[in-house]
Amino acid sequence: MTVRWGVAGPGPVADKVLRDLAHVPDAALTAVGSRSAERAEAFAAAHAHDGRVPTAHGSYRALMDDPDVDVVYVATPHPTHRALALAALGAGKAVLVEKSFTVSPTATREVVAAAGAAGRFTMEAMWTRFCPATVRLRELVADGAIGDVCTVTADLGLRHPVDPATQTYHPERGDGLLFHLGVYPVSFAQMILGTPEEVVAHGVLHESGVDVEETVLLRYPDGRSAQLFASLRSPAPGEARVLGTTGWIRVPPRFHYPSRIVLHRAGHDPETIDAPPTGAGYTHELAEVTERIAGGHTQSETMPLADTMAVQNILDQIADQLGIRVIEGPVELP
Repeated sequence: MTVRWGVAGPGPVADKVLRDLAHVPDAALTAVGSRSAERAEAFAAAHAHDGRVPTAHGSYRALMDDPDVDVVYVATPHPTHRALALAALGAGKAVLVEKSFTVSPTATREVVAAAGAAGRFTMEAMWTRFCPATVRLRELVADGAIGDVCTVTADLGLRHPVDPATQTYHPERGDGLLFHLGVYPVSFAQMILGTPEEVVAHGVLHESGVDVEETVLLRYPDGRSAQLFASLRSPAPGEARVLGTTGWIRVPPRFHYPSRIVLHRAGHDPETIDAPPTGAGYTHELAEVTERIAGGHTQSETMPLADTMAVQNILDQIADQLGIRVIEGPVELP
């Protein structure tokens, strides 16, 4: 079967992601939804394929009601994810929700509950987990290549200065560090170590109430830990390391879309493992969604909803400790 894709939010993120749909067999973009008919039409024209132009809808409701859509990719600002995901599930569609899934654990729980009630496939678009290099890293860890994992480190940053005289961050749009970049180190650590028993966060807030830098320590039983850093003030390299009792694995920059890993084992020379992604790197998560829906599955084993919920709870603790101004969006469609 051909899995028919629709997108809510025809912005730059959706444009980059959905160009990789051309690499996925049995997948086609059939519809675009936006509050602006002009933006939907422009996006549809730009993503025409083999003479087929996706249907452009000037409202999100029209997208949800489109019978030629099997799955909706939600690529709008974070506070609107809940309403769009709930509407899609209510209309019988599967959903792929851009990370961060929502901006509050309450909203994530609502979507997860709705997905279970509807019996429809639902997944967070954490593309990192599907990149071939990440898949290989997880295989090596599971096979004991570096012994027992003790620590995960990860950093991710860029220089994003904001001039208070001319521009600012908008909490109601989900602006700031945590839900855009900060989620990557947290999700990477959770992928390897699971759910921590304690979260300790230190950071810097912008005058608008959003975070622009954070250092996070995740503590686990038996002395395991994760040391994470993210910033909009510093162009951090974007490297991750998984440290074990008999070796370690380095994920060179940028770890959230890796093309290779380096295995270090006691008594052996470092081994570089090249595993470049297909296309821009989004192909693998799009293929996962397409194949799972075609197979009648409701979740991904690689990015299960339990992991999304765990990550969202960690983000919530970070936001609370730093005093970040978090504004969740409405339940109904905007």
